[in-house]
Amino acid sequence: MRGISIQRSAPRPAPVEPPYDLASELTIATTSNWSSGSRVVGGPGGPHGLPVQTAYAVIDYLAVCLSGALVLYLQYGILPSFAAIRPLAQHAYFAFTFLYAILVVLSCASQDLYRTPRDRGVLEESLMVVRATGLATIVLVLFLFTFDLRGTSRISVLAVITVSTIALSGWRYMKRRMILNRTLRGIGVSRVLIVGAGATGRGLAACLKDHPHLGYQVQGFLGVEPMSGPQILGTVDDLRRVVLEQFIDELFLTPPIDREVVKQLVLETRQLQVDLKIIPDLYDGLGWRAPLHAIGGFPVIQLRERPIPGIGAAAKRVTDGVFAIIGLTLTAPLLAVLALLVRIDSPGPAFYASERVGYKGRRFRCWKLRTMSADADLLKEALRKDNEREGPFFKIKNDPRVTRLGRRLRQFSLDELPQLWNVLCGDMSMVGPRPHPVDDVTRYSVEHLRRLDVKPGLTGLWQVTARKDPSFERNLALDLEYIDNWSPWLDLEILFRSVPQVLRGNGE
Repeated sequence: MRGISIQRSAPRPAPVEPPYDLASELTIATTSNWSSGSRVVGGPGGPHGLPVQTAYAVIDYLAVCLSGALVLYLQYGILPSFAAIRPLAQHAYFAFTFLYAILVVLSCASQDLYRTPRDRGVLEESLMVVRATGLATIVLVLFLFTFDLRGTSRISVLAVITVSTIALSGWRYMKRRMILNRTLRGIGVSRVLIVGAGATGRGLAACLKDHPHLGYQVQGFLGVEPMSGPQILGTVDDLRRVVLEQFIDELFLTPPIDREVVKQLVLETRQLQVDLKIIPDLYDGLGWRAPLHAIGGFPVIQLRERPIPGIGAAAKRVTDGVFAIIGLTLTAPLLAVLALLVRIDSPGPAFYASERVGYKGRRFRCWKLRTMSADADLLKEALRKDNEREGPFFKIKNDPRVTRLGRRLRQFSLDELPQLWNVLCGDMSMVGPRPHPVDDVTRYSVEHLRRLDVKPGLTGLWQVTARKDPSFERNLALDLEYIDNWSPWLDLEILFRSVPQVLRGNGE
């Protein structure tokens, strides 16, 4: 799963791993080759370049055509029986297959699927194939309906699309396995020299060592000034000697480094026919994995962007709506019974609406089954001295305001079922940081406000990993870890992990 895996231990800083795509964009064009920051087989910086990319496109085209032939055989049996099909249908089927193959190749090219960056995962590449075939399918369907070409059955079309997607993903997986096996045997590995033995340089070396599939082998370091230490092979003045002695293929420059030194190294690496790559200043790690954009030809590192991109936010909203509708439909009878029991157990309304702070500081009414006495809000300030949570979050384990039935409802989180209505209305999400009351949020410091960058949720990473931990800082760290690493798969994992937590009655 892309993103993070849920752990029970305290969150740790992300491993030092420089952004290879970022480095590729900043590669200096005056060196012998314009090669990408990630090792690429068959890419612009690979040993074969355009011919290999063309070969990959031909393989895709043939794979789609063969998928069409396979579907045809499975649907109609041996070829003689195909003669029984009307000639118009035959022509439509062949035209569909060949046209679809061309659209798939064009779509794969738009998805950059004819390069092979070694730091692109199998799942990521398979999803790119799905997007490519999906785009080709949309274009083809529009074409067929525009020109009223409907001679091919929908089952055949769907089958060809499915088999083609599997075939395109399958041969790419086999190719990656072959590349990985060659790399692990030392074939096609680039010998690397790193200029700068500081934190970034050491981190880059450690990452390349931990990820041998990227195809880099670090031979040592050059210092800008004379220095000693493990694998220090000299200074930048010794570049020519070290490159020739160590048979260096590529040179990485890491900050801090003077611009005049960079100019000097550009000239020397051009003469030595050595690829040169620059790792820009990443501001103590803030720029790791940061995307790079060009504004008017100037490369710009984007250190901060929306935590959940537009398409992801839209998909999350649709998923939230579906889950909320299903949840409200299934739990409506249970909610009616629980509401009646709350009224019987203690005087006051069955439902309680608390003003909470949500996305971007917006206030909303958060609904719950009432679990406290009707005057609970008036007693809160008097009880704040007994707060058992660290930081602005208020919580007392044996809160005297909680009713007898309320304790049982809280134990199994049944009091939060009405918040499905908040999810349906768009104030909350199924997964996200828990919403805090207004008076707690007023006690936030500036760094705490980042947890309001996304919608609050019914459940979250903290609930399934450290619910009993009283530290607000731990709560905040897990919320920020979720925000920084959000993915649909992470949401699903948290939802599935929440079910046993509820059944075991771990609520408070």
